[in-house]
Amino acid sequence: MSDTDLCYLPATEAVRRFKAKTLSPVELMEAVIARAEAVEPAINAFTYTYFDEALDQAREAEARYAAGNPAGPLDGLPIGIKDESYIKGKPTSNGSLIMKDFVADTTSTVNQRILDAGGIVHARTATPEFSCAGFTWSRLWGVTHNPWNPDFTPGGSSGGTAASLAAGTSAIATGSDIGGSIRIPASTCGLVGYKPPYGRNPDDPPFNLDFYCHTGPLARSVRDAITLQNVMCGPDPRDISTLRPKLELPDSFAPISGWKIAYSRNLGAFEVDPEVERNTEAALDVFRSLGASVEPVDIGWGPEILTAGLDYLNHLFGGSISTLLDDHADEMTTYARAFAEKSRGSTAADFVGTLEAAGRMYQTLGPLLERYNVLICPTTAMPAVRADFDQSCETVEINGREVDPALGWVMTTPFNTMSRCPVLSVPSGRAGNGVPTGIQIVGRTYCDEDVMRAGLAYETALGGWFAAQGDRPALNG
Repeated sequence: MSDTDLCYLPATEAVRRFKAKTLSPVELMEAVIARAEAVEPAINAFTYTYFDEALDQAREAEARYAAGNPAGPLDGLPIGIKDESYIKGKPTSNGSLIMKDFVADTTSTVNQRILDAGGIVHARTATPEFSCAGFTWSRLWGVTHNPWNPDFTPGGSSGGTAASLAAGTSAIATGSDIGGSIRIPASTCGLVGYKPPYGRNPDDPPFNLDFYCHTGPLARSVRDAITLQNVMCGPDPRDISTLRPKLELPDSFAPISGWKIAYSRNLGAFEVDPEVERNTEAALDVFRSLGASVEPVDIGWGPEILTAGLDYLNHLFGGSISTLLDDHADEMTTYARAFAEKSRGSTAADFVGTLEAAGRMYQTLGPLLERYNVLICPTTAMPAVRADFDQSCETVEINGREVDPALGWVMTTPFNTMSRCPVLSVPSGRAGNGVPTGIQIVGRTYCDEDVMRAGLAYETALGGWFAAQGDRPALNG
């Protein structure tokens, strides 16, 4: 097996080989580091790197496997951690000049669980400033590029995570999702991304109390996503929003023959690029081939659903950033500053209006999901925007119509509004420019197993992703 093949080895398969002593964690770490050193200049997925430390930890993992005593289900795996959560004694920049000297004095719960399970943090993955965009660039770290086509963004805000996985420079990695920040980069980079139901995974205050906000895994396979999700999830005594009991997802499921799947091409609210529609239809044919029926549905939503999501994010998320304006406006990116400034016009009545809209949305979605096992729709409405796109001063058009430049080109935010619904994004194909596209599999509230069951059946039918050289980005290195 070549070093490049090692870098794309599924995380679950790597762990199996560690246990069988046919692969060493040191071999894998060395291959991943070499790959990163070769491709990072073109991709720029990482902020801070810890390669020497990671190699030392890989040797410790190798010794544990030799003794038949691995630390946990992630032992020895190179895991990229998004540069917004905390690891004690390590810097966390949030992609901002304002935080360039910040060093955490605590470790976020999900990160501690990853470390306790043996995961090795070889790098932190890039984000837009304060994770407030669907692309990934910052004044502090520069532009992160999509490995499939570097002219385009890998998405955001977990764009560095997705770029690293697609480029083969992490085995598995973390993300967070407040408006689509796991699912957008999963779609644009041809990955699996999971937004669990609100409360399933712990988060840091105050955003653990924001029901739009979720932590979750990104991976190159559904089973890998399940493995990391099982480590991340579960109640935390420091997070009142976390759910009891811990949900342990299986890694195999019964077939989906006989399932009823609802399909919405645009959620009643979005312009959708023809290439996205074409790839979505091809994905639906796979589900039909598995014995499921697929029916187009009118979900009963309109353009107001995006307005409600934007208003909510402006009020809370933008409001949290707006506190920095008076002292740090000149250090901020154009898009973060514009987001913060806009939030200052939001009122309590605007916020209540977003809650009323959420209630109306579920009045149609809830009954629909009682009639169907899952709902499927595109993840992004177009493959991707440019890598250096700036939503504060540029426009986006789909089918000749201008859409909201922040979130009008993605179809993820309505399911942050519907936050108790689990959503799995899986690849649906690639566009003519080489950028991948994806579909969202939306489940009934707290029915995590349903979306994983559908996603794994779909992945198995297609034979998976990234296994062969032709199924990977054409990168030098």
